[in-house]
Amino acid sequence: MRPMFFIVFLLLVLSALGYVLWHVWCVLPMAKPLKWLVVLLMAAALVSMFFFLGGKLDTMPLNMASVMYEVSTSSIIILLYLVIIFFLMDVGRCCRLLPPTLFHESWATTLSVVAILTALLVGGNIKYRNKVRVPLTLTTDKPIGREYKMVMGSDLHIGYHNRRAELARWIDLINAEKPDLILVAGDIIDMSMRPIMEEKMAEEFRRLNAPVYACLGNHEYYSRVPAARRFYADAGIHLLVDEAVVADSVITIVGRDDRTNPARKPLDKVVGSAPDSTYTIVLDHQPYELERAEQARVDFQLSGHTHRGQVWPISWITDAVYECSFGPWQKGNTHYYISSGLGIWGGKYRIGTQSEYVVATLSPKKVLEKEL
Repeated sequence: MRPMFFIVFLLLVLSALGYVLWHVWCVLPMAKPLKWLVVLLMAAALVSMFFFLGGKLDTMPLNMASVMYEVSTSSIIILLYLVIIFFLMDVGRCCRLLPPTLFHESWATTLSVVAILTALLVGGNIKYRNKVRVPLTLTTDKPIGREYKMVMGSDLHIGYHNRRAELARWIDLINAEKPDLILVAGDIIDMSMRPIMEEKMAEEFRRLNAPVYACLGNHEYYSRVPAARRFYADAGIHLLVDEAVVADSVITIVGRDDRTNPARKPLDKVVGSAPDSTYTIVLDHQPYELERAEQARVDFQLSGHTHRGQVWPISWITDAVYECSFGPWQKGNTHYYISSGLGIWGGKYRIGTQSEYVVATLSPKKVLEKEL
């Protein structure tokens, strides 16, 4: 299935590239040598993405690899928006809403397209860097005794693009909340362990002032699970792989193996050992089969993975694929939160989506009713 998906993706990307480069060639008001230079640079930036997906970044100096990562992954977003822009222009031409002069060696078209792309990318980068604090209120009839504050997140994707300085900023945001627990629903690691180890990022996680619990994501499998396990142990992160632990005697935290592993245990088998009197939280990276948590009488599930597409209109696709691709959800007595992620894969742009962390307050219902 994966090879077929890759082939289809490659064909779509190459078709889109051909469509865009033809329009760029026609629109640019430059001499042929300069046109060739622009077209070749655009093609090289996109092709370099497949170069880094093949693991070649690990052979380059760290700073150069980071630049290569940013350029190559940003190129796919630029390609997406150029396809949209040129498609709308073609529709306008077919409907005779736009004059033919805009499609041939036009400075007006060239500058307009550059301005639109610049606005999208700059705005998207600013939105990515400004993390959204999402408050979430949870209540329970179970005897938890007191109020608990939990910072929740997913999809940090630390590595070549989210480097140690960026991670340090996130750690400061989390510590400022003074939480009782920190929960991460997978994909802490991006693609490679190399930048994480070279920059000693485990030291940043050890600055967290509350216990950290996490589950595996699909990217931990890309970076190799044994290496991820060693890193989490060094970072002081409690990695739960089809395991359940009881925190402070009243909250059971269940971490599922990622569905990348077809041999992972059924959820009800993992939850089965949890005391009925505890509030049960499941960390499951990919938000598929949400009814499983309801059937297992789980109180709350935290998931991530979708990023909600990262940029529009990919968010429309994730909304169509998943029962819930973002935000709070409920099935029966089970509550869910699907996070769009604190970090990001690829280019650092959020267009129509947000980078976020959740600050959840879990309260006994009787205490909450008394306050009201």
